[in-house]
Amino acid sequence: MRCDRPACTDCLREASVGHQCVDCVNEGVKSVRPARTVSGAKAGRGRRLVVVPALILVNVAAFAATAVQAGSIVDNSRSTLFQDGTLVPAFVSAGEWWRLVTSGFLHFGNYGGYGPVHLLFNMFALWVIGRDLEVVLGRGRFLAVYLISLLGGSTAVMLFGDAGGGVAGASGAVYGIFGGIAVVVFKARMNPTPVLTLIAINIFLSVTLPGISLLGHIGGLVAGTLATAAMVYSPPARRFQVQLAACIALLVIMLVAVALRGSAMDCQVDGHLYYFCNG
Repeated sequence: MRCDRPACTDCLREASVGHQCVDCVNEGVKSVRPARTVSGAKAGRGRRLVVVPALILVNVAAFAATAVQAGSIVDNSRSTLFQDGTLVPAFVSAGEWWRLVTSGFLHFGNYGGYGPVHLLFNMFALWVIGRDLEVVLGRGRFLAVYLISLLGGSTAVMLFGDAGGGVAGASGAVYGIFGGIAVVVFKARMNPTPVLTLIAINIFLSVTLPGISLLGHIGGLVAGTLATAAMVYSPPARRFQVQLAACIALLVIMLVAVALRGSAMDCQVDGHLYYFCNG
């Protein structure tokens, strides 16, 4: 034993060389630095997923609430909750900023005539891709990337979309997760072909299928990619400070861009029914 103190055989633990008492083992554990992922999160296969299931639960609950309020699964967009939360650039320019975020948790019940496939596809993609990224980034960093991606999609719609168009869905955030996985794959020097092919296929579908917000997808993809790059490429010595500064900078840039676009749009909205835009 390292401490040379007497101990009974029941209190000894087998070590790489000889045996150690319980106190020596505990001291040794304290001196070992825990394994970390490329982003600084604690490594370990046994870590339980929390953020991804919670996000799925929130999205499903929001869909259920709009369906109950509208009295229909396929016509849930008639509900007041849906109408008050959808991203309409004209309404955002009139001061309804919450739509930038709430729209990312709402889904159309009759998407392209195929029922609630909008919700099902996004939640499936979030589960398949998001659970791996949550393990790599850790819960807090993953949530930050998800929300920045969501806001990135909303920002792109605000900057380049139709002032009166209604946009909703978690697709922008999900595309940000796609970009995040791509960054992690490049950082780990793995074969990027599968994930790049997945992204290319989804972008192709965004272009070819009707009723899909390409702007929201591209905006989320870019924002998620940049946020994840800040997470995994930050210097270990000042990792948290760089990650926090990068996330704040992205948020400030997007909010300033939305504010400038909103002021230039110069929209007047009356009771969510009529609006007029000069820009």
